[in-house]
Amino acid sequence: MSAPKLFSPLRIRNLELENRIVIAPMCQYSAENGCMSDWHAMHLGQLAQSGAGLLTIEATAVSPEGRITYGDVGLYDDQSEAAIRKVLQSVRKWSGIPVAIQLAHAGRKASTYKPWDRHGQIPPDQEGGWQTLAPSSIPYSEGYTVPTALDDKGLAEIRSQFSSAAKRAASLGIDLIQIHAAHGYLLHQFLSPLSNQRTDNYGGSFENRVRFPLEIFDVVRDAFPSEKAVSVRISATDWVEGGFCLEEAVAFSKMLEARGADAIHVSGGGLHPDQEIQVYPGYQVPFARAVKAAVNIPVIAVGLITEPEHAEAIVSGGDADFIGVARTVLYDPRWPWHAAAKLGARVHAADQYLRCQPHGLKDLFKA
Repeated sequence: MSAPKLFSPLRIRNLELENRIVIAPMCQYSAENGCMSDWHAMHLGQLAQSGAGLLTIEATAVSPEGRITYGDVGLYDDQSEAAIRKVLQSVRKWSGIPVAIQLAHAGRKASTYKPWDRHGQIPPDQEGGWQTLAPSSIPYSEGYTVPTALDDKGLAEIRSQFSSAAKRAASLGIDLIQIHAAHGYLLHQFLSPLSNQRTDNYGGSFENRVRFPLEIFDVVRDAFPSEKAVSVRISATDWVEGGFCLEEAVAFSKMLEARGADAIHVSGGGLHPDQEIQVYPGYQVPFARAVKAAVNIPVIAVGLITEPEHAEAIVSGGDADFIGVARTVLYDPRWPWHAAAKLGARVHAADQYLRCQPHGLKDLFKA
């Protein structure tokens, strides 16, 4: 029996990951004034022991107004940087897992309630809310604040904020930066004609709509050490007629590769409340397959990948180079262990956990 490809190593730029399982970023809505809390030390600490190849910190705002909620993590001042540093020191004391961070700006979808409190947006004149920004003055949905359309000064400020956050990430020793251009947040808002109705050089044609996201990529790439990787997460479709589509997503991915992107993480949706998504296991894998066919850099697939055999088929079949797990690993923080056991692979475990190796699987753990 050949070794499962899911547990074979692969590089993203100079970063070698010991397997093809990537823990995708997952918002925890548990920061205080943009600063990580004890919850994050617990949350990231347990995921660092999962056996995955890469751990990605949740969507991390490059400015206070770029947060999705008032409980989101930021990396925009000395205090928020120090809070992440403290958590990373704890995580790294007990785990050698590479750590990535997703840099983000929520745009018109910022200033929302924590999802377990209620749905919707907090008005800017209420506690916990603020005025949102966007490519155009088009609110996300009924009941949302009309966002301020970014002018040239505003665009320059956001470019500077992403650059500054990338420098702070480098100072923290982050192994890889993922730029969030998916799920209806600011950079995705520029990409989609449904949310970008500008009449200047940043709107209209496909070439104009990709301009600002590409500029953000450039400033992050310039600010982060050249030997380290920068990836981009995209939504390959808006799931709405007339929106950003797979053909454009493939073309955008090729542009990113040409500018030095090291990987593309392919997701979908989040831009429009009328999206119609047919959800089934691996429902977004065809998007990853299309992107992978067009680029020569690693591609990460995501979307209801819960079974080890399915994950192995995606990677071994060439649909993607990595699989991303999010809710799956929240439900089962040892999912990579269990996948290795089912597929006949080996996985790293902390010394403190070696004694829990199941009877009959005496070769499962690598110390």
